[in-house]
Amino acid sequence: MFFSLGAILYFLIPITGNIGNVALFVIASAIILTMYGGGFATIPAYLRDMFGTMNVGAIHGRLLLAWSAAAIVGPYLVNGLRQSQIDAGVPPAEAYNLTMLIMVGLLVVGFICNLLIRPVDPKFHYNEANTAPGLPGAASTATRTSGD
Repeated sequence: MFFSLGAILYFLIPITGNIGNVALFVIASAIILTMYGGGFATIPAYLRDMFGTMNVGAIHGRLLLAWSAAAIVGPYLVNGLRQSQIDAGVPPAEAYNLTMLIMVGLLVVGFICNLLIRPVDPKFHYNEANTAPGLPGAASTATRTSGD
């Protein structure tokens, strides 16, 4: 949902700006902004469903690291691309249009990559039956008798 709706909305941003429809531009922008919080809210559950409870912490940490790196590097790239557009003679009001189209492409790539991900086998999920002794949730071995 995030990738497909995001691609549509990022595609609409330059169009609404070019036709001067401020209301549609603001609505599309507002929905895009809410999608960032929605991503943070749904990612842990998605990761649990795909990779199991035991792996959520490690995978989520890596995902947040990548998300943070993108938050630092992304604005520099976007502003550099904007400035190169202005230097090439593109009017400042249209300088972000190429950036939005690149975002559409990245969202489509993300959508395709997401379709290619398959959940891990449930035997790798954290539960009583397949937890190694000594880990939280493991069946207690203290009740076993040695036959003395």
